[in-house]
Amino acid sequence: MDTEERRSPVSTGSGARIPRQPLWVEEPAIRWRMPDPVRTAAVRAVLIMSLTIIQAMVALLCTITGSWLAFPMLLSSVGSTVVATWSVLDVWVTRQVWNQRHGVVSVPSSSARQLRRERRAARRTARAAERERARIRRRGASSLSRA
Repeated sequence: MDTEERRSPVSTGSGARIPRQPLWVEEPAIRWRMPDPVRTAAVRAVLIMSLTIIQAMVALLCTITGSWLAFPMLLSSVGSTVVATWSVLDVWVTRQVWNQRHGVVSVPSSSARQLRRERRAARRTARAAERERARIRRRGASSLSRA
């Protein structure tokens, strides 16, 4: 098959051309992507936790074999467990801080959304009333000048 034949749309025996189907169809994401700082903290936590698990396995295997490395590995595993716990807490704190700085998560049951909606409606009503008062004042001033 020639290169040009591969690039062109598929043809049937009758001469009609059928357009090629795309390789994949993009579907919208079900969940929103995590913010960058939270995702960074989560990746860091996963890496630290996986290294801690590997270290604990090495400590266990060294203990089983009776190696001199068992005790130092046990001590470093305990330290790594503390660091892994700290990193998981860091993900949680980073997520809370991000939510606090960038507003609440807007979900239909969010009370903040309802409060914002009520405040907007009150501001809209106040602006409409102010425009109406200004219009009445202008009309009243112009009727006084005619008399």
